[in-house]
Amino acid sequence: MTKLLLGHSIRRRVVAALVIGALTASAMASADDYSHGHGFQFLPGNLVVSRSVYDNKSSNVVVGTILPTNCASTTGGCGAATGAPYDGTYPYVWNDVLYDANFGITSRIFLDQVTPNGSLLNSLEVPNSSLPAAMEGELVTSFSSKSELALHLSLDHRYLTFMGYVAPVNAVDVSNSNTPGAIDATNPDGQNFYRAVATVDRRGRFGFTETNAYSGNNGRAAILDDRGHADYFYTSGNAGNGSNPQPMGVVLGAGAQFITSVPLPEVAQTPGVNTPVSSFSLTVLGQKADKIGKDDNFRGMTVFNNVLYYTKGSGSNGINTVYFVDTTGKACPNGVGLPVPGAALPSAPLAYNASTLATTGLPTNMCVLAGFPSTPNKSATTLAYPFGIWFADANTVYVADEGDGYTGGSDLYTHAATQTTAGLQKWVFDATAQSWKLAYTLQTGLGLGQSYSVRDYPVGVNSATNLPWSPATDGLRNFTGSVDRDGKVTLWAVTSTVSGNGDIGADPNRLVAIRDDLKNTTAAGAAKESFVTLRTAKFGEVLRGVSFTPDDDDHGHWH
Repeated sequence: MTKLLLGHSIRRRVVAALVIGALTASAMASADDYSHGHGFQFLPGNLVVSRSVYDNKSSNVVVGTILPTNCASTTGGCGAATGAPYDGTYPYVWNDVLYDANFGITSRIFLDQVTPNGSLLNSLEVPNSSLPAAMEGELVTSFSSKSELALHLSLDHRYLTFMGYVAPVNAVDVSNSNTPGAIDATNPDGQNFYRAVATVDRRGRFGFTETNAYSGNNGRAAILDDRGHADYFYTSGNAGNGSNPQPMGVVLGAGAQFITSVPLPEVAQTPGVNTPVSSFSLTVLGQKADKIGKDDNFRGMTVFNNVLYYTKGSGSNGINTVYFVDTTGKACPNGVGLPVPGAALPSAPLAYNASTLATTGLPTNMCVLAGFPSTPNKSATTLAYPFGIWFADANTVYVADEGDGYTGGSDLYTHAATQTTAGLQKWVFDATAQSWKLAYTLQTGLGLGQSYSVRDYPVGVNSATNLPWSPATDGLRNFTGSVDRDGKVTLWAVTSTVSGNGDIGADPNRLVAIRDDLKNTTAAGAAKESFVTLRTAKFGEVLRGVSFTPDDDDHGHWH
């Protein structure tokens, strides 16, 4: 059992006393409600929710601007000569993605400290270009990029970690830009920005480590190993936005990365060559190879019992499933297996042969977790869309499924409502079969496919898509949980959406919670369990990640 679940009596008392049926929603912090140092503290037993706020300025995009940004300097080419059809006004600006598939605008990041019942205590703004200059650096997210800003506690629980871009607020098309050290000339987005991993401690002090990883795409999550003398991150994300074959730097910066923490201000950092920690290829299952690097389009991640796990839930390549990193080389000779007891976490980057990288890619040192899907996306008849992952114990793992994001027609709401994999999946380990099995999927109370209103948000039909503006829940993304003294599990999750918005990642979404009986393994036993909505993002806001607060760092060093 992890320290998060059992290590703190205060947290156990707070969560054990929680009755989900009595939870009530409370107002979000306003866009200008933030603290930056000056005595800020995260308190034990509370949650942290990552939130982004769009700077709603029509001038962010000038109608007729040719996109993606600096496309004329690339071999990837530009969009139609008519240029962007919408200015920067929210939410109409996101219809520009229908013209420019790379479209996005960077936005500020807030870390909201909330009680387990969703009540806002305070909010910490991550350093950015709109604030007074700070020594630690700056970081933003891409507002509509729904897979970003997952929050994780470091392995010693002293820091929260997440990823973003080293770019100014209101920059266009950063999320598909190259990184300075891994440039792909065929990427139509002709910009270069570092990605970075952020740490923040209990007192709201930030540290940033820049990287050339995830060129052409985005870093999504990070976990810091800060135990003993370790000081490095495991990260998750996607790379590549150009033609095949991709440059070596892009392939090396895909998927799962190993990044050493840098204790310097961002202005003093010079990121080097990318260092992957693991990789997976369909060829280990006897399948035809996909586009090199795209099997490693990872989203969620966790560390449990000294094993590093990843999920993949998007893209047409690879397999949408749950993976683990095998440091022994013995866990899965055929690509599917279980972690070897006592195996160590990775402590160095993955070794590879540079001469064969462009033709065969990185060596595989990952396994599909036994019992989870192992059929490639291109041939699977039914796909799941796993996102967050959290172990309650050695025999119980919960996996969030965000749904398929279908926006293909007037049936978008009814389609979302009838999904079978979307929601929170509970998997239990079958010791006899030596395999994980799906027990049930928690959906009640999520309101899959049920549209909801947000103050000041448009109603009616979006003329750009001919579909309704109002968002509806499609599934779940990032989440966390706690095992309570009464044998129940309390879980907090951030929702995904569908709507007629040009980019559904820009929809105001929700924070929800549910309690589940840890020992229950049947759908009938879970029939009375229901999600409750704790918070809904306001106009111009999105919610992304959720975690418990970090612990006191007095006994450790600062990054």
